[in-house]
Amino acid sequence: MRSVCAVVLALAAAAFSSADSDMHRPRHDSNLEIYKRLFETKRKDQLNALKNLVELNDINQQYKIIDIMLKGLFKVLEDSRQILVAANMHPDDPFPMDDKIKEAYSHVVENTAFFGDVALRFPRIVHHYYDRNADWGGLLRWGLNFCNQTGVFTGGAHQHVLTLMSQELGITEKSPDFMNPYRTERDDVLHTAEAFQKILREEEKRRRKEEKRKEIRKGPRISRSRNEL
Repeated sequence: MRSVCAVVLALAAAAFSSADSDMHRPRHDSNLEIYKRLFETKRKDQLNALKNLVELNDINQQYKIIDIMLKGLFKVLEDSRQILVAANMHPDDPFPMDDKIKEAYSHVVENTAFFGDVALRFPRIVHHYYDRNADWGGLLRWGLNFCNQTGVFTGGAHQHVLTLMSQELGITEKSPDFMNPYRTERDDVLHTAEAFQKILREEEKRRRKEEKRKEIRKGPRISRSRNEL
């Protein structure tokens, strides 16, 4: 579990429909083209990590890993947004050369893309967290808008993931022919409301027990005055 969790935490998430906004970017941005090739490699790594998570074949472990991963993912997304906003970096600007801004840019694009992969493959788990967190909703919408204008997804195979993810999460209206291509018969069995609620109850019990163990390990604290010492 640790190795899978570490890989998932290090990776990134998704975005939706692209916008052809080239007011700031030069007609041919060679640095952007280089990044797009690196992005393709990164996406392969992300999908391999996700494959490991799917093949874990243990919904309880998947729940725990996704719980940890989403918290880390949105923390990275928020930190990256702050850096880009502070630098007045627009998504349709030329690809950044400053290392700090470049890292924040790539984190937004990659984390938004990877979140789309996770949301489509584990919709019930993702909805359980995402639908209850308004801050995440606002942050994801910002990330999607940013990704729309970067040109990274325009005309690429990953654009479809962004479109499906935005419909799955209700960010855009579902098309009449919307279908999650990653859902299987096994998913329908595992992710029934009854089965999922059972998992949530078991996870809540586990967390309460863990909190009690932590309190026991801490024990009571005895404060002494300097005179007593």
